[in-house]
Amino acid sequence: MGAIAGLSSVVLVLMLGQSRVFYSMSRDGLLPPKFGAIHPRFKTPWVATTITGAVSLLMAALFPIGFLGELVSIGALLAFAMVCGGIWVMRITKPELPRPFRTPWVPLVPILGILFAGAQMVALPRDTWIRLVLWMALGLVIYFTYGHRHSKLQLSKAKGMK
Repeated sequence: MGAIAGLSSVVLVLMLGQSRVFYSMSRDGLLPPKFGAIHPRFKTPWVATTITGAVSLLMAALFPIGFLGELVSIGALLAFAMVCGGIWVMRITKPELPRPFRTPWVPLVPILGILFAGAQMVALPRDTWIRLVLWMALGLVIYFTYGHRHSKLQLSKAKGMK
């Protein structure tokens, strides 16, 4: 019962967060503009929320809870490890950037975050790793077929070089 309650709350938070990630990616040009559509009344990213909800609904209907729990776990752990790595890299490469929140004891805290997340990821089954690689491959296909050409950062760099 506790696992079901815990997993459902994590899934709901991830759905909310994922719709905002799609919204932000759309505003940056990495996804089509439709993902950034804001509902006129509720002022929320309604297309991204609808797509995220529909995919979550299909996944919940088609796959066992253990399978979904492993996918959510490895995805969240990878995201945490990448954020820790990003903190460490940004502190070294761009120390002058203003930061409203600063992580203490860099690089110790980011290194420990990467190690702990990595240790938990290693404990997950091999099949979960294969699924992670497949999802990442799908993400790379989307990025290189759409996002790379439409990225506002890429477009601004291209204009700067001309």
